[in-house]
Parts: sequence; C-alpha cells; structure tokens
Amino acid sequence: MHFDAIVIGAGFAGLYQLHALRDRLGLKVRVLEAGGDLGGTWYWNRYPGARCDSESHAYRYFFSRELANEWQSSERYPGPPEIRAYLGHVAEKFDLRRDMRFDTRVTAAHYDEAQNLWRIETARGEKFSATYLITAVGCISAANVPDLPGLKDFRGKWYHTGEWPHEGVDFRGKRVGQIGTGSTGIQAAPVIAETAGHLTVFQRTANYSVPARNAPLTPEFQRWVKDNYEEIRGIAQTTVNGHAFRISERKVGDVTPEEREAIYRAAWDYGGLQFRATFFDLLTDRAANSTAAEFVKARIRSVVKDPATAENLADIDHPYSAKRPPIDSDYFETFNRPNVALVNLRKDPIERVTATGIRTKSGEHPLDIIVFATGFDAMTGTLFKIDIQGRAGKRLREYWKGGPQTYLGLQMPGFPNLFTITGPGSPSVLTNMPVAIEQHVEWITDCIAHLRKHGIRTIEPAEESVKSWGEHVQECARATLLYDAKHSWYFGTNVEGKPQVFMPYSGGLHRYRKLCWEIAAKGYEGFVMDRSRAAAPAQFAAIAAPGV
Repeated sequence: MHFDAIVIGAGFAGLYQLHALRDRLGLKVRVLEAGGDLGGTWYWNRYPGARCDSESHAYRYFFSRELANEWQSSERYPGPPEIRAYLGHVAEKFDLRRDMRFDTRVTAAHYDEAQNLWRIETARGEKFSATYLITAVGCISAANVPDLPGLKDFRGKWYHTGEWPHEGVDFRGKRVGQIGTGSTGIQAAPVIAETAGHLTVFQRTANYSVPARNAPLTPEFQRWVKDNYEEIRGIAQTTVNGHAFRISERKVGDVTPEEREAIYRAAWDYGGLQFRATFFDLLTDRAANSTAAEFVKARIRSVVKDPATAENLADIDHPYSAKRPPIDSDYFETFNRPNVALVNLRKDPIERVTATGIRTKSGEHPLDIIVFATGFDAMTGTLFKIDIQGRAGKRLREYWKGGPQTYLGLQMPGFPNLFTITGPGSPSVLTNMPVAIEQHVEWITDCIAHLRKHGIRTIEPAEESVKSWGEHVQECARATLLYDAKHSWYFGTNVEGKPQVFMPYSGGLHRYRKLCWEIAAKGYEGFVMDRSRAAAPAQFAAIAAPGV
C-alpha cells in the first residue's frame, strides 16, 4: 500500500506530524506504531513513580489555542496516565486514529532509487511504500539492559523500567534490588520502598537531585495558564531549553555568598528544574557550578541520617546539571527507611548475578526481584532496531558506526526524503521535548510543502554540511560543562561498545530554531535537492549554552 508519507511512532511527534502533513498539506499519511496504543514513550513508561519532569503547563502542544483551552492538567508534573489521556484527546479532536496502525513494529525501511520511494516492512510481514519517511521514534525509548554475568541463572523476576509490565509488579514483602540511580531510578526507588519487604539500591553513579514539589494545580493557577497562553508559548519558544521559564542573567559572582545561599534555598524550596536557572553561568564556569553542586550535596547530608550513606549519595563526580538533572519526590528521604539499603558499586562492584540474588565484592544480596533502571540506548538505539538502507544499500548503522552524523539532526546524506524528528545533532533531550518536537514537525512540513510546490523529487544534506554541523555540535558542547561529564548517555557511554560522541545540540533551542528557518529561507542551504549541487553549507559560529 502506497502513501505520500509514512511516520514511524505515535507519540507527541508522530501525532503532530500526521496532523500537519494530512490536514495542512492534504497528503495521504499512515502512522505505524509498535505499541498497542498511542503515547510513544508514555505508552511504555509505567514504572513505579514515573512522572514527567517538565511542568504540565509547558509539557504540551502549542500549535492550537483551542486545544489549550480544552485541556487542563491536574498536577504540576503529569504522570503517564494523564499524558496518555491528553494525547488521546488530541487524537480524538483531530481524528487521527483512523490513519494510525498499532501493534505494527517497523523492521525495515529501504530506499528504492529507481522508483524514488521508501519500501517499509513490519514484523508481521506487511509491506508499505512512501515518498517521504519520517521517524518519530523518540530519543530515549530503546531499553539498555547491562550484560551482567549470571543474569540468565536468576530464579526470581527481573524488569527494565522502560519495558514495564502493563499489569504492574507486586513488590509486597519482596526483596528488591534496583540497579541505577539516574532520573528513572530516583523516581522509582521511593515508590518501590513503600511496599517492598526490603529494597537494595545499587548505585553505579551518585547523582544530584532537586525536590520536584509536585502538587495538584489550584483553580487559580489553571485559570492563569489559560489566560496567559500566548505568554507561556512565547517564553517556551524563545528560551534555551524550551521550558516556560527564563534563565537568570545574573552570574554567581554578581552576588554575595549570603545572597547566593538565599537564592539557592528559595529555588530548592520551589522545586523543579528551575533550580538550574538561578544563575547564567552554571554550565559554563566550573567555579560557579561548584557553588550549586556543594549546595545540593549539603542538602543530601542534611536529609540522610546515616553519615556513611549520606557520603556515598553525595560522592558525585560530575558538575551539577552536566548530566540529565533529576528532580524527585523524597528520594534521599527514602534512605532513612529501615527497609532500604544503598550499595555503592564503585566501592563494592557487582561480580555476578546468582540464582538467588546479586553478589558484589563484599558478599551476596538475596533478592526476589531485580529492577533495571539502567536507562536507554539513547538517540540512536531505536533507529538501529530498524534496518534502514538508503541509496545503493547504504546502511544507517554502518554510516553511524563512528557516531551519529546528521545535518541539523534532521537528515543524513544518502537517505533521500528521510527525516528524523529530534534526531542526534538537534537540541532534543536537552529541552522540554514537545516544544522541540513542534519545531521539527513544522520545519519538516514546510520542507515537504516546498518540495511539492517546486516539483523537487528528493532532498538530502551534502556531506560537507554534515561534517560542518557535526563539528559545530561538538564545539558547542565543549563550550559547556556538559563535555566534562564523559560517563553520560549524552555521549553514549552507558552502552558497551557505543561510540563516544556528544549527541545532542547544546547551542540552545532558541538559536537552533532561528538557524533552521534561516537555512530554509536561503533555499535550504547545505541540502542537495534532486541530486543537483547544494548551496554552500553554512558555517556555524561557536555558541555556548549556559542555561541548557
């Protein structure tokens, strides 16, 4: 069956891309989704404590004022059921489900040069073709389970937080081991501890976290959100990270130590990601960053009663916010519970999984359940699950064997008419994702409209453009402290054997947005259209991103 466009994935990106191409351009579009329903990441994210870390009044679409008036979140940070309900409302409002197919996992996408179309195959043997192929597969959706010796011998149950059973897991009275203390682990541990007989948290890397201060939204705040829609949208679309708050312009050195302490304390009490917006230079100046880092470490020591546990939790080896900065609900307080223990794997490493638990250097920890909160093969993993072949059989996995190479995170040379929403080399995971997604969907939609209007068969970037953009992405990262946290999934170091390349664009979403539209306005500078010579690729000035 042939379509003008096929979109892979039915999350925030897939839904909006379907609406934009079908209802604005009049194209015949089909969305193919591996899950049993829409939701994307939030279809799979059902682990204990799962919750968005962007505030609900900004974690939404901004393309429709009418849609904003119709929907109101109930909490400061929405959980998976509410996010899925929101996306369900969007699908119903715009009649999207009729062009979506669920339980349809794409296994292959091959470009047919003679016919100038993409041939797509699914796990069930279905075959489709399309002129344009758009991947909306998400950045953090390919679960990463570490290859621990002996795991196959474990007689208990084990689960990964990214592939959580929809029926849930009963922890009552069970001895549970959780491996991982990133954003997911920090959310999960307090909830697991509430019912588990005993919880052992195996900490690979100590991490910062700021209280979320989640709470129901008051009627007054809900009215304020509706009344100030344009202002909220304007802020989100013109900030470094797509959130509905601005980074302060003051620097740490502009205030006295007493004033700085009061600023940090107020941000800590308010909660959430705005803590990292307190000073302009937190991600560009190590001395400035250390003031925030020491403040958080001091809070950890003040909360956790056992001094040895507190020191292990506060033994953090990277600058504050140089990795994904978690927010939590009583994470550190959880270690004051009598049924919770911490194992510092840097001091007491895992030797193997046994039939009855996990054995570390100091001895065995008997377990009934193991929870892997070990993150994802981010940015590239889900794309690699699809056999993507471009012109002359060029394989994406082979092309990216040294790390992802894109132009603007949108396209790769040799893969005509293939677009990657929030792909590597775009701001993506350094932002409030729906805002970054909207920008990409609108750019792709305008690009396809341009191609059709001018009778252009194909578009792909020039190799020189990819090289120039890749250098710019690394240069921007080096201008920040993000580059100092090398053991990070931003670099791919959480996946054994993965090339270590900083993958997201840290130059700021607001600058990236402007750059994308400028490139389009210049006739898609740096792209090759219908195999003609491309305009000269843009030269990119180094841009620091102090507020990412």
